[in-house]
Amino acid sequence: MLDTLRGLSDRLRIVESDSFEKARALAKAESERGTPRVLVAGGDGTINAVIGGLAGSATVLGVFPTGTMNLFARELELPMNDLRRCWEIIEAGNVREVDLFAANGQAFAQIAGVGYDARIIEATTWERKKRFGPLSYAISALTITGRKAPRIRVETAGGESMEGAFALIGNGALYGPAFRLFRQASNQDGMLDVVLFEKQGFFDILRYVSGMTMGKLEKLRDVRCFQTAFLKVESEEAVPVEVDGELAGTTPVEFRKLEATLKVFAPGP
Repeated sequence: MLDTLRGLSDRLRIVESDSFEKARALAKAESERGTPRVLVAGGDGTINAVIGGLAGSATVLGVFPTGTMNLFARELELPMNDLRRCWEIIEAGNVREVDLFAANGQAFAQIAGVGYDARIIEATTWERKKRFGPLSYAISALTITGRKAPRIRVETAGGESMEGAFALIGNGALYGPAFRLFRQASNQDGMLDVVLFEKQGFFDILRYVSGMTMGKLEKLRDVRCFQTAFLKVESEEAVPVEVDGELAGTTPVEFRKLEATLKVFAPGP
């Protein structure tokens, strides 16, 4: 991959990062220096780190999707497995400005979750992702599905309160292997799209996945789908939280829109 990136242009200065913290610090340093473009090669977790360093700045993010899931890149309709075409999109200069939200202060651009999917991420090791790719999450899901789920309580911007087993929260429309889970979502509307699931049993998860793939999830009686500008999630015991595929602490957690937005290169209209 590095050789391919080096071959794209002699104007690229490539810096390797071996941690989330280093990637964020590098991006922040470049934005503070006034660097007009910062490009990242990686998956959603690496992109999330860089977003934290660029949020609210004039620096524009360019994405080379080379990670396990690449949901944010897919949301932007970037080509997968074609670094040269991604470079051409960056060079074309079409900039999209997208909303950013934060979970207890950690910014995210695409997806967040409380409970089930965060536990899957918690159980998915780096070695397993390297060996099995996207399938690694399915393998971890098999070890999580069916376990007794703690109850979570969610409160919306309008003060409505609901309970369930786990929640998925989208700034964009895509989730998992590019399911259009949040069917009305837009990363430019200032709203979060939330899906609250009542159960976590094996057959319940099968029903939910079937509903996702068929586009009928909102018709299930034990699923609540809604939009909100703010979300608070609490529970009796600590429940893990993830943002853009990275663990982000535990409940209680508040999801809020940031004043800062993210500028990113995307295909033109």
